[in-house]
Amino acid sequence: MKKATVGAVVVGAAATVAVAALIVRHRMRKSSKWARAMAILKEFEEKCRTPDAKLKQVADAMTVEMHAGLASEGGSKLKMLISYVDNLPTGDEEGVFYALDLGGTNFRVLRVQLGGKDGGIVHQEFAEASIPPNLMVGTSEALFDYIAAELAKFVAEEEERFHQPPGKQRELGFTFSFPIMQTSINSGTLIRWTKGFSIDDTVGQDVVAELTKAMQRKGIDMRVSALVNDTVGTLAGGRFSNKDVCIAVILGTGTNAAYVERAQAIPKWHGPLPKSGEMVINMEWGNFRSSHLPLTEYDHAMDTDSLNPGEQIFEKICSGMYLGEILRRVLLRMAEEAGIFGDEVPPKLKNQFILRTPEMSAMHHDTSSDLRVVGDKLKDILEISNTSLKTRRLVVELCNIVATRGARLAAAGVLGIVKKMGRDTPRESGQEKIVVAMDGGLYEHYTEYRKCLENTLVELLGEEMATSIVFEHANDGSGIGAALLAASNSLYVEDKS
Repeated sequence: MKKATVGAVVVGAAATVAVAALIVRHRMRKSSKWARAMAILKEFEEKCRTPDAKLKQVADAMTVEMHAGLASEGGSKLKMLISYVDNLPTGDEEGVFYALDLGGTNFRVLRVQLGGKDGGIVHQEFAEASIPPNLMVGTSEALFDYIAAELAKFVAEEEERFHQPPGKQRELGFTFSFPIMQTSINSGTLIRWTKGFSIDDTVGQDVVAELTKAMQRKGIDMRVSALVNDTVGTLAGGRFSNKDVCIAVILGTGTNAAYVERAQAIPKWHGPLPKSGEMVINMEWGNFRSSHLPLTEYDHAMDTDSLNPGEQIFEKICSGMYLGEILRRVLLRMAEEAGIFGDEVPPKLKNQFILRTPEMSAMHHDTSSDLRVVGDKLKDILEISNTSLKTRRLVVELCNIVATRGARLAAAGVLGIVKKMGRDTPRESGQEKIVVAMDGGLYEHYTEYRKCLENTLVELLGEEMATSIVFEHANDGSGIGAALLAASNSLYVEDKS
């Protein structure tokens, strides 16, 4: 019995040692995996670094590309398109004007009443409609007839107090956010359709002429007085309320910038110089690229997998369409190589663009002690349950790295514009402020991104210049701005003198 007892004790002790060894190996394995996750994090963080010196190199590269784009057609990745907007709103505009904002599969029509000097925008209203899928691949006549029919309904609801005097046409600003070659303030030929549209018979045609014919077919007596894109419209909207607005930036699904350039500084300007001596330039800065941009393997892979590889590089690291996807790609690698979500890689984590930037923003802004929002988002979107607090903190840190890089690079882009305008050094006391009109869902809703962008630009300009830079949110610039440009370029503007 004694021998049996001793044997049992020995076996029990051996089992205990074996279990302990398994626990130790398990812990070592977990520790090793976590060390791998942290190594991936540190590598990503290092490659995304944007020290001030690098940002200034990016800004200088942006300025160089701006010069090149203005100097010759195709001389730069930046299109530097002449908008023909040389008569920005002053705040003195008066009357009722319409706008049509076609930015994608949805469009809006607006009616804006302006009160003249010190009157501002007295009244505004709008209606929205969606483009039926069959019209996105049909004919130009069918598409514009549909748009004109919706506009006709909106005009029919016009109150008597908004009616135009006899002999005076209604006037409209047309926001057309597709690539066009503009030939005047109210004409431009379509280069190509994007955003799911494919209507071959419109390419090379004047989109204002197409819209005008459709309005005539629908019995609408209206003149298109201004053709703009959303960024130029945002600048116009900002200038209406603040005369110091000279730059506009859209940070939403995509990104773009426009600014006010001296007409004499545009070498490719043909014809008489604008009376105002200024011209708004639509940069199309989403296509900017430079060797100074801190690109990672995740960015290169995302670009390769995109519908437009090699294009829109700046947009792919700064804008709302892509930030969440960059985050997903880093998390996927951590899941595959470090098992941060368990032994199996969550299937949904392999789906491109499943993790959108609004969800990334919500996780980044989670201030709860247990990071509950992060846990809920991972569960709801990726079907990842029971994540540890340590893992959730890792996710938040990744959100911060991705957003910080994007925001700081956007700030560097703005600095490049400021440098091109010769406004990057202190002037005499009482100098005009540099007001940047900002719009887009990323800027409006992603608070950490917005704060980082604004603080970075102030930091880059230096203490002396810090008070001269102002950001203003120009909400709905693409629509209101178009109506304002219709007003400032009105056929009847001389009657108001």
